[in-house]
Amino acid sequence: MSNVLTAVAWPYANGPRHIGHVSGFGVPADIFSRYMRMAGHDVLMVSGTDEHGTPILVQADEEGLSPLEAANKYNRIIVEDLQALGMTYDLFTRTTTGNHYEIVQKLFLTLHDNGYVIPKTTMGAISPSTGRTLPDRYIEGTCPICSADGARGDQCDNCGNQLDPVDLIDPKSRINGETPKFVDEEHWFLDLPAFAEALNAWLDTRHGWRSNVVSFTRNLLDDLKPRAISRDLDWGVPVPLADWKDRNDKRLYVWFDAVIGYLSASIEWARRSGDPDAWQKWWHDSEAISYYFMGKDNIVFHSEIWPAMLLGAKGAGSRNGKPGELGELQLPTEVVSSEFLTMEGKKFSSSRRVVIFVRDFLERYDPDALRYFISVAGPENQDTDFTWSEFVRRNNDELVAGWGNLVNRSVNLAAKNFGEIPAASTLTEIDEQLLATTTAAFDTVGELLAGNRVKAAIGEAMRTVAAANKYLADTAPWKLKDDKDRMATVLNVALQAVDDCNTILAPFLPFSAQKVFEMLGGEGVFAAMPRIVEVDDLDGTGAIGAGSYPILTGDYSQAPPWKSTPIKVGHPLSKPTPIFTKLDASVVDEELERMA
Repeated sequence: MSNVLTAVAWPYANGPRHIGHVSGFGVPADIFSRYMRMAGHDVLMVSGTDEHGTPILVQADEEGLSPLEAANKYNRIIVEDLQALGMTYDLFTRTTTGNHYEIVQKLFLTLHDNGYVIPKTTMGAISPSTGRTLPDRYIEGTCPICSADGARGDQCDNCGNQLDPVDLIDPKSRINGETPKFVDEEHWFLDLPAFAEALNAWLDTRHGWRSNVVSFTRNLLDDLKPRAISRDLDWGVPVPLADWKDRNDKRLYVWFDAVIGYLSASIEWARRSGDPDAWQKWWHDSEAISYYFMGKDNIVFHSEIWPAMLLGAKGAGSRNGKPGELGELQLPTEVVSSEFLTMEGKKFSSSRRVVIFVRDFLERYDPDALRYFISVAGPENQDTDFTWSEFVRRNNDELVAGWGNLVNRSVNLAAKNFGEIPAASTLTEIDEQLLATTTAAFDTVGELLAGNRVKAAIGEAMRTVAAANKYLADTAPWKLKDDKDRMATVLNVALQAVDDCNTILAPFLPFSAQKVFEMLGGEGVFAAMPRIVEVDDLDGTGAIGAGSYPILTGDYSQAPPWKSTPIKVGHPLSKPTPIFTKLDASVVDEELERMA
């Protein structure tokens, strides 16, 4: 068994998250973590809200709030939404804590001491109307390399090349559409070219990655340039150098501090657990494995920049050096990037009402219904479209009429005819075939989940459900009233298949999994859920100061084993209630009207 780090992209705290966000960074990471725990691995799943940079300042101005007030507001909303979706974080924290500031500054100083942080004068983009620095990602124009429209100031998604905002053709601010003013600025840069050889060598050792990640990263490595890691801002982590640390107009760039959050969150979790060194078995152990989950717009930060920072922190670039106070940190095992989810054929856009926020969704529909849609139809390997008609169809035809029907029919027939889970007598070939099918599914689905092939995994799981439904239809236990022994055997086999399918589906559908577990006589927690805990900042030295904030955490140590477990013969059964809600066709028109 392995120590497994699940590093989940940090949602930005400038507004509530919509279902497109959680389809990329959220639900796939939770499915993976739930499975790995069930398979016996020691999982640490961490993330938090990303709270620095210009977008927070812009949102705060719009709402008449201070940056910290805006971050506090949306941090809490996001924490509550992720908890409602069943995201099993060991720690979901935030980047404004004293612990985070300390770890970011330590890593910066190690990179600086090893020669990978260099001073450079650059052309910075300023908003003429506000005088504020515009982040590279908040400037768009025509790519000077491939001529694609909508290229960002840091990279072009069309050709994959790293860019500088000043090079864009007809650059415009994404905030207000104005043409930015470019001025000379002195900043600190991460010397990415110093890692070209080391990054290529590391990529050569990566196997089984999604092709979009590998090809995108290889293209980036062909033209590495130093990348700014400080910015003209008054909101962010201070630059920990003499003549810089007390300045109110210079801060570390938000992208630099955000990726370090995986490490700082691991350390905060360890400190809160009572064993401050516990994080090291995920970060120092060369046998530990780590998976980073995000949308495709974040690939560059996780497959190139964060690995470069980790290499530099242990002196593994062309300038050499030595590990700093945080020790020799392990690079990602795999970068798991999803594509984009659109909605009714359009990009998500709050201003154009092409959006549904996680909170609004969960007020009207079951969390497992959303988790199922993301699993079976999410943007795993290509952009996919969320439509209300498809959501209703999959909910009704697959969850309700497929899995829900299997559970309800099996339990209802056993309750009506025996009042309990009946014992089996002699098994026939058809009985043994079904049990062999459900048992084999553990290996098939497990292997796919370990490889982050969620769509294929849920497909195999639902094929197993279909096999169990066919077994019921073929054996027709409702016709066996004159042969109670055979009826009891059929229903015992059917309920064992239900129990097996429930275990297999638990990573995808944890809310219903708990219900089915209890229905069949299980006691205690089967599919653990996260809880929200109000905590005080450990140090009081970040932007939060001495304030408190909500975290997501939980006890997931009692995950059920990933294997078939014998059902409890004799457990009393009563008429079941449906585990899923059938949706009326009118839902489609109602939701489309909300978007109008």
